[in-house]
Amino acid sequence: MVGQQEFVLALDIGSSSVRAGLFDRTGRLVEGTGQRVPYRLETGPDGRAELDPQLLCERIELLLDRVHATAPAPVCAVGISCFWHSLVGLNGQGEPTTPVTMWADTRAREVAARLRSAFDAMAHHQRTGGYLHPSYPVARLAWYRSLGSPEWRSSTYWCSFPDYLFRRWTGALVTSISMASGTGLFDTWRLAWDAETCRVIGIETEQLPVVTDVGQQLRGRYTKRWPKLASAVWYPAWGDGACSNVGSGAVGGDRVTVMIGTSAAVRVLWKGVPVSVPRGLWLYRLDGDHVLAGGALSEGGNLIDWIRQRFALPPEEELWERVSKVADGAEGVRWLPTIAGERSLRWPVDAVATLTGLRLGHDGVVILRAALEAVACRLADVLDALMAIRPEIGTVIASGNALQGTPGWLQIVADALGKTLLVAPDPEASLRGAALVTLARVGDQPLENLARAEIAEWARVVPRPDVTVRYRRIRAELRALAEGLERAVEAEGS
Repeated sequence: MVGQQEFVLALDIGSSSVRAGLFDRTGRLVEGTGQRVPYRLETGPDGRAELDPQLLCERIELLLDRVHATAPAPVCAVGISCFWHSLVGLNGQGEPTTPVTMWADTRAREVAARLRSAFDAMAHHQRTGGYLHPSYPVARLAWYRSLGSPEWRSSTYWCSFPDYLFRRWTGALVTSISMASGTGLFDTWRLAWDAETCRVIGIETEQLPVVTDVGQQLRGRYTKRWPKLASAVWYPAWGDGACSNVGSGAVGGDRVTVMIGTSAAVRVLWKGVPVSVPRGLWLYRLDGDHVLAGGALSEGGNLIDWIRQRFALPPEEELWERVSKVADGAEGVRWLPTIAGERSLRWPVDAVATLTGLRLGHDGVVILRAALEAVACRLADVLDALMAIRPEIGTVIASGNALQGTPGWLQIVADALGKTLLVAPDPEASLRGAALVTLARVGDQPLENLARAEIAEWARVVPRPDVTVRYRRIRAELRALAEGLERAVEAEGS
């Protein structure tokens, strides 16, 4: 049990950086302990989206060195938030045989399409909460097997990146219920690996980590490297989306988060049993007691960064002033912004991005404005689908560095959703969420009490009804564009 003067350490491993810090028993970040180390996702024209597992481990361990140096006392527990849907192969000695493939990797698209014929895809979705789609490890495992590659032949085990990291630190190849639930290989109702899915893709459940939420201990050289962490309980990583809900105060079926970071998502977390989710949404877990449902977009801050790298745009201050002056509707410019493939709501295996409505007078500023609107409109579609299964949703909480850090985006999202946004005061919601889940494990307060924030004083962004009506028309245009493009792609392939 956490004492008066003890701390917990939280890590948040994201797609582009890792953050860490010490938190006191009330869930507040200890001043001066927050640290961050960036890295870059490696992408390629073939759809590759990878991280080097050894390099990533070294970056994370460097970060822990820094946090350890700031710790005023020994740490009682360590909690980790990490990206979902990663995959890495390990040999019999537990060393990586493959890069870490990420949710944005689309090379398994043809295999995913074939899997939809080999499976009852709807039954698979209801059991696992995931999809037969390139963004899930289930499809990438089948892709490795189809290649007959040296990586497939030399891999004794397959796991998510944080599972490999955890084995490196503790010696135990285990995964949490949360991390397993994001693989497409796990029965989210029975809380066990899905034997039918494993059989069809050609792996044994023994090749996957042991599923447990029981904490472990640091081992070997790491106890000497981090003596203040040596006696701590280390918990297997939880999915960053679930931690983000916890950290932004969105615990309970009446609260939903709208998050835009590198990618974007709309999510609701509740204590109780799963529900049957409609096509388009997914269902994962925080643990054996808490269920997370929602929809995710593969674009968010990454799309804005991509535009800024490739279009001639004015300097920062001038840029956002000019973007704010572009009328709602972006002068008829429309994005299907799926540059990293599409997940919710349609889940095609081979989606591409499309930009329409361009005229000679348009420039990169208008294109950027259209991108902000496109992401907001797609999030509105996801929220509508989510409210069909959780109609009691009444509070919409906005979080994420990209959403809160991009001038004007909060208003665009509020207008597209037609909902008042309550702005979470801490943009690092996943990091704080990992700390709160850890405190609930080692303390005497239930998670609901620790995480359910008092929101009365939070900043609010109120939608403009006339603009919401305009965005409803744009949402319909974007859906029609997506359907038309999908038919064209299918016709080209037939």
